[in-house]
Amino acid sequence: MRRFVLGALAAITMAAPTLLKAETITGKIVSLSCYFQTQKNAGVPEDLCAYSTIKYEGNPVGLVTSDGKVYQLAGAVLGVDNAKMVPLIGKTVTVTGNISKKAGTTMLTSEEDAKPAQ
Repeated sequence: MRRFVLGALAAITMAAPTLLKAETITGKIVSLSCYFQTQKNAGVPEDLCAYSTIKYEGNPVGLVTSDGKVYQLAGAVLGVDNAKMVPLIGKTVTVTGNISKKAGTTMLTSEEDAKPAQ
């Protein structure tokens, strides 16, 4: 029984995201599915792909920095069904949260609202 519990704890620990550190990141809000298909227009305010995938399909929301780093947003910053992100598509915002890696994706988890960049 003891080996089972230790093995289960080890498996949970290995599956959990690796916490790096809390940071404040500034970047443009995009739909990750659209961004990875074509980076040229992803996230522009008129982008139908971004609106449909974020608002109606609930696909992952990303934050792309000026130097090209891509973060997947998670936590309360998104709102219910990405509702807080829809008006911010294509806009540059600042998000403070915990940075982690999960399945090769850099995650930015925040419980605070995104703020317009200054």
